[in-house]
Amino acid sequence: MTSTEKSASGILRPSVPSPHRLRIIVAVCTYRRNEPLATLLTSLIACAEAVSGEASVGVVVVDDNPDGDAKEVAEDFDSRFEDGVTYRRSGKGNISIARNLALSTAAPVADWIALTDDDCEAPKEWLKEYLKIQQQFDCDVVTGPLVLRAPTDAPRWVTDQPFFADAQFTDNDGAEKLEAATNNSFYRASLWEREPRVRFREDLGVLGGEDMVFYRTLQRSGAHIRFALNAKVYGNEPSDRCTFRSQVKSRFWLGNSEYITNRVLQDATATRLVLRGGRRLGAALLRPISRGLTGLPPQWRYSVACVARSLGLLCGPLGVRWRHH
Repeated sequence: MTSTEKSASGILRPSVPSPHRLRIIVAVCTYRRNEPLATLLTSLIACAEAVSGEASVGVVVVDDNPDGDAKEVAEDFDSRFEDGVTYRRSGKGNISIARNLALSTAAPVADWIALTDDDCEAPKEWLKEYLKIQQQFDCDVVTGPLVLRAPTDAPRWVTDQPFFADAQFTDNDGAEKLEAATNNSFYRASLWEREPRVRFREDLGVLGGEDMVFYRTLQRSGAHIRFALNAKVYGNEPSDRCTFRSQVKSRFWLGNSEYITNRVLQDATATRLVLRGGRRLGAALLRPISRGLTGLPPQWRYSVACVARSLGLLCGPLGVRWRHH
C-alpha cells in the first residue's frame, strides 16, 4: 500500500500522487442509520478493489444527526480505503446542507465524486461501470439505476404490486440525460469550483427534490450527463417503509415534490401541473376498474397510492409543502 499522509481536509491521500490513477471520493450523507451505513461501506470496499488499477478511493461521510453517532462507524472503516474515510458532522436536519458539505469536502482532493445514500448497497462493478461510461462519452456526470429491495418480512403486496417498479430511474446504456439522482451518480469534482452558483438549495433540503434541481441546473449550465445502465445500486428498504400508510404518504410527498421542482425549474406552469394531476387522478381512480374488466387483479393498494400521488401534485398550487421526513 502507498504510504499516506493526512490532507488538510482530513482525507488520507497518497504521499506521491500517481499521474496514471484517478482519485474517486464516495460522498455519503447519513442520518441515524448506522447499520445500513456499515453495510454500504462494506460494499464499497469491493468497489474500490475493482478499480484499484485505475483509481484510488476514499469516502466522505457527512452525519446529519446532531448527536454525531455515525462517527464511530466512519472511524471503523477508515483503514479499509486507500484514501481513508473522512467524517464531517452537519447535524442541521437539512439534506441540502449535508450534501453541500460533502461535496465541498471531497471536491478539493478528488477527480470524481460518487454519490449514493446511506441505505444503499453497491455491487463491486459500480465504480468500474461509471468509469467506463465516463471515458466512452467524456461526460461531466454519470447516473445509474436504483433497484429497491424489500426486506424478507415485507407484506407480499409490496412486491406483487408495482410500488418499487414504477419509480425506477432507467434508460439505455449511455443515453443522454437532463438530470441525475444523488442516490446514484458520478460527478466531475472540478464542477464544484467551475459552477459556484450550482449548489443544493437549502429551501428544498427538508422538502425534497433538491437533487433533481441541482443536476438539472448543472445540465442547463452546460454539463454533459449520461446514463450507465450497469452502474446500479440496491436500495434496501426497511420494514417501516413497507407499510401501506408509509407507501401512501411517500406517494403524496412524491407528487408534491414534483410540483415544487417543476415550478422551481420553470419546467411547467401551475395550470399545466394541475391538468397533469387531474389526468393522473382520473387514471388512478379508473385503474382497478379497467384491470378488473380485463381479468387482472385490481391492485387496490397501489391504486390508492397513485391517487395520493395525484393529490400531492394537485395540492401544490394551494401552497401545500409536504416535508420529506
